[in-house]
Amino acid sequence: MSVEIWPPIAPDQLKTAVETSQKRELDWLVQDLRETLTNLKHGLEDCYALLAPVDPGSTLVLSTPRNEIVKGHITRVGTRIVKGTIHLRLRTLPQQTLTINPDHPIHLAPLVTLHTLLTHSLDLMTMTLSFTYPTESDSPSVKSQSPSPSSPQLSSAAFLSSQLRLLSQSISESIAILKGPPLVTAADPSWTTRSIASSHFDPPLTAATASNHSLGATPIPPISFHLSIQESSIVLWLRSLEAAGAPVGFGTKLAFAIGTARRLEHDEADRVFGFCCAGEGHTGPGGSPGSMMPSNGSNNTTRSTTMQTTAGNGATGQAEVDVYVREKVRVESADPSLLSLAAKLTALGHTLGLARRNLAAVMGEELED
Repeated sequence: MSVEIWPPIAPDQLKTAVETSQKRELDWLVQDLRETLTNLKHGLEDCYALLAPVDPGSTLVLSTPRNEIVKGHITRVGTRIVKGTIHLRLRTLPQQTLTINPDHPIHLAPLVTLHTLLTHSLDLMTMTLSFTYPTESDSPSVKSQSPSPSSPQLSSAAFLSSQLRLLSQSISESIAILKGPPLVTAADPSWTTRSIASSHFDPPLTAATASNHSLGATPIPPISFHLSIQESSIVLWLRSLEAAGAPVGFGTKLAFAIGTARRLEHDEADRVFGFCCAGEGHTGPGGSPGSMMPSNGSNNTTRSTTMQTTAGNGATGQAEVDVYVREKVRVESADPSLLSLAAKLTALGHTLGLARRNLAAVMGEELED
């Protein structure tokens, strides 16, 4: 069965008619996408509002399930942890309470990056709407740079396609930040350079606990306080540290030998880490895992080596200190605002993906992710 056009059309006229029909279809689709893009912009504004620094913020509970090793709460305002009180009952340290200094809040690096991406997405969407669909209220410069009605519609569609591709990348990166790194069995050494500086606590962490936990002359806090984002939740990692070169008393050696005492077992036990808590202004490698190499010790240990970090502006890098992790505790607190933000971004990503596929199909292009 075949389809014929009557009356017959010459091949040249048929080609011209097909091109005209495709241009009309592309013109209709570009105009139809205006409402979709406007809704996307409103959705991005809602996402931006969820991360805005609006008081009183979100108060999150930090508590270990089925025990009282960690009990407390923190308050997140925007991308910062502005206050909080955490009671610790670690098995390797005396009972103590950590209080976050309100005058020196903690900046969460993943949320700072997320805020930057949302700002970029909003600016990109505003520029796309202004250039693709100019209105009477737009400035003359915008109207002059936007495609004119007499220009081929393909140029406007190509510009729109490239802008939507950039927006899709930005939204995908935002979703990846909220999802966080996958939970793996291998130890993640990012805490060695991303731990919260002791100056964020009141009193400072070293002054509050140095007398309770001897690290010799090691100028590091006895606790690593590390915050991260995992599945739209704020995750707190607490690690009790011990200097690798600290002398072990005869009584402790005897207790280990006869079995009356033993070290806590976890995935970072018997490993030597190069710890460097450089503070808020450091520019360490972040979440990139360091290289693992054998240690020079007699026992079967491994060492996590990290890059030298820089503290503050123009300050010299702080030297790494070899430490053991005596105890490791993970506490997760679901953040309702971040959960809502992740759901909204995922929905916006699906809507944007559908619009990109429709535009690519009409333009006869392959969709590039």
